[in-house]
Amino acid sequence: MATEVTESDLDLPGGRRLHVYDTGGAGTHRLAVVWHHGTPNIGAPPAPLFAAAERLGVRWVSYDRPGYGGSTPSPGRTVGSAAADVTLVADALGLGRFALMGHSGGGAHALACAALLPERVLGTVSVAGPAPSGAEGLDWFAGMNESGRASLTAALAGREEKARHEARAVYDPDMFTAADHAALAGAWSWFHEVVGPAVAGGPEGLIDDDLALVAPWGCDPRSAEGPVLLLHGGRDRVVPSSHARWLASRYPRSELVLHPADGHLSVLRHAVTALEWLAGRQADRDSP
Repeated sequence: MATEVTESDLDLPGGRRLHVYDTGGAGTHRLAVVWHHGTPNIGAPPAPLFAAAERLGVRWVSYDRPGYGGSTPSPGRTVGSAAADVTLVADALGLGRFALMGHSGGGAHALACAALLPERVLGTVSVAGPAPSGAEGLDWFAGMNESGRASLTAALAGREEKARHEARAVYDPDMFTAADHAALAGAWSWFHEVVGPAVAGGPEGLIDDDLALVAPWGCDPRSAEGPVLLLHGGRDRVVPSSHARWLASRYPRSELVLHPADGHLSVLRHAVTALEWLAGRQADRDSP
C-alpha cells in the first residue's frame, strides 16, 4: 500500500508559516520520526524509506525549513532554531516524544534538536551530517571537495558574499563519488524531486542554511542526553568523515557507523538499518 503524505501549513505568531508533512494521523503509527532535510531540499519525508517505515510502524513528520518551499523565511535563524520549530510542529500534531533523523545539513539540525529537546527526543540519527564550524581539534574543511569548500568559505564571509557566490555557482558533479551517482540514478533518484522545488524560488533557503551552518549553532552537542547514531561514508567529499569522528567523540551516548566505501549519498543505502535502530529506541522505552 502506498504511503500517503498529508501536507498542511502551520501559521505562527509574527506572520511566519511552516509547511508541514505527515504520513499518519494520531494513533496510526507507533513512533513519530521527525525528518530534517538536506541542503538544498524541501522537507518532504524520504520516500525511499517508506516501505521500511511501514514495516516498522514509523510515522514520518517533517517540514520545510524557513526559506524553503512553503515555509516563510526566518532571518538570522541558527541551526539550533530548528528546536523551536520542531516543538511547534510536534505540539500542533499532538506528538509527545519522538525521534529525529536528518541527512547532510539536516543532520546538524537533528543533532541540535537532540541537544535542546532532551525531554522529548527518544533517539537521533545523523546521516552524513557536519560538525559545528570552528570545532576545536577538527580541520573542518579537510577532505571537502573544492566547490563545497568555496561555498562555505563564502558563507563565512557573510550574506552578501554568499549571495554573490550562489549567483555564479554551477552544479559540480565531482562533489559526489561514483557510488553517489549510482544512488542518484537508482533508489535515491528521489532527491531530484526535493532539490528542484527547494531552489525554484531562488537560493535564499540554501543561503540561510549555510550561514547558519558556519555560525555558532546555539547549542552544545555535549548536552544531548539521548542516544545518537552517526552514519557516515568514508569517501564522503561533501562532509568528510572526520566530522562524524569528531561528533562521536563529543556525544556522550553516540554510536559511529562508518562505511568506508560510501560517499555522501550512497551511505543512505544503510538508512533502513538506521531506521531500525530508531525503532529500537521506542522498544527500549516501552520495555518493563
